[in-house]
Amino acid sequence: MSKPTLYVKRDCPWCVDALAYFERKGLDLEIIDVRAYPNRMEELIAASGQTMTPTLKHGDFVVADFDLEELEVALAQNPEARNALGL
Repeated sequence: MSKPTLYVKRDCPWCVDALAYFERKGLDLEIIDVRAYPNRMEELIAASGQTMTPTLKHGDFVVADFDLEELEVALAQNPEARNALGL
Protein backbone atom coordinates (compact mmCIF):
# COMPACT_ATOMS: atom_id res chain seq x y z
CA MET A 1 0.00 0.00 0.00
CA SER A 2 1.24 3.48 -0.75
CA LYS A 3 2.06 5.89 2.01
CA PRO A 4 -0.75 7.86 3.69
CA THR A 5 -1.82 11.16 2.18
CA LEU A 6 -2.51 14.25 4.25
CA TYR A 7 -4.38 17.03 2.49
CA VAL A 8 -3.73 20.43 4.06
CA LYS A 9 -4.18 24.13 3.41
CA ARG A 10 -1.49 26.68 4.18
CA ASP A 11 -2.28 28.69 7.33
CA CYS A 12 -4.93 26.22 8.54
CA PRO A 13 -4.38 25.89 12.33
CA TRP A 14 -5.77 22.34 12.41
CA CYS A 15 -3.38 21.40 9.61
CA VAL A 16 -0.45 22.78 11.59
CA ASP A 17 -1.53 20.64 14.55
CA ALA A 18 -1.94 17.55 12.35
CA LEU A 19 1.48 18.01 10.75
CA ALA A 20 3.12 18.37 14.16
CA TYR A 21 1.25 15.29 15.46
CA PHE A 22 2.37 13.09 12.56
CA GLU A 23 5.92 14.42 12.79
CA ARG A 24 6.01 13.47 16.50
CA LYS A 25 4.73 10.01 15.57
CA GLY A 26 7.33 9.65 12.83
CA LEU A 27 4.72 8.89 10.16
CA ASP A 28 5.96 9.29 6.60
CA LEU A 29 3.21 11.07 4.66
CA GLU A 30 2.55 12.45 1.24
CA ILE A 31 1.56 16.01 2.12
CA ILE A 32 -0.56 17.85 -0.42
CA ASP A 33 -1.30 21.54 0.08
CA VAL A 34 -4.44 22.01 -2.01
CA ARG A 35 -3.94 25.77 -2.04
CA ALA A 36 -0.46 25.45 -3.50
CA TYR A 37 -1.64 22.72 -5.91
CA PRO A 38 -5.30 23.51 -6.63
CA ASN A 39 -5.41 20.80 -9.29
CA ARG A 40 -5.18 18.27 -6.42
CA MET A 41 -8.44 19.53 -4.87
CA GLU A 42 -10.40 17.08 -7.06
CA GLU A 43 -8.40 14.28 -5.43
CA LEU A 44 -9.43 15.51 -1.98
CA ILE A 45 -13.08 15.68 -3.02
CA ALA A 46 -12.93 12.19 -4.55
CA ALA A 47 -11.34 10.78 -1.39
CA SER A 48 -13.57 12.46 1.18
CA GLY A 49 -16.59 14.01 -0.51
CA GLN A 50 -15.65 17.49 0.76
CA THR A 51 -13.03 20.24 0.55
CA MET A 52 -12.05 20.74 4.19
CA THR A 53 -8.63 20.05 5.69
CA PRO A 54 -6.82 18.42 7.27
CA THR A 55 -7.93 15.18 5.67
CA LEU A 56 -6.01 11.92 6.06
CA LYS A 57 -6.36 9.09 3.55
CA HIS A 58 -4.73 5.70 3.75
CA GLY A 59 -6.35 3.07 1.57
CA ASP A 60 -10.04 3.01 2.46
CA PHE A 61 -9.45 4.80 5.77
CA VAL A 62 -10.34 8.48 5.49
CA VAL A 63 -10.65 11.06 8.26
CA ALA A 64 -11.90 14.35 6.88
CA ASP A 65 -11.78 17.81 8.41
CA PHE A 66 -10.44 16.66 11.78
CA ASP A 67 -8.89 18.04 14.91
CA LEU A 68 -6.53 15.79 16.88
CA GLU A 69 -9.24 14.57 19.24
CA GLU A 70 -11.42 13.52 16.30
CA LEU A 71 -8.45 11.78 14.71
CA GLU A 72 -7.75 9.82 17.90
CA VAL A 73 -11.43 8.74 18.08
CA ALA A 74 -11.36 7.62 14.44
CA LEU A 75 -8.15 5.65 15.05
CA ALA A 76 -9.59 4.04 18.19
CA GLN A 77 -12.66 2.98 16.22
CA ASN A 78 -10.46 1.54 13.45
CA PRO A 79 -7.68 -0.49 15.06
CA GLU A 80 -6.71 -2.05 11.71
CA ALA A 81 -6.10 1.43 10.27
CA ARG A 82 -4.20 2.47 13.42
CA ASN A 83 -1.96 -0.59 13.09
CA ALA A 84 -1.47 -0.09 9.35
CA LEU A 85 -0.39 3.47 10.02
CA GLY A 86 1.90 2.39 12.84
CA LEU A 87 0.14 4.63 15.34
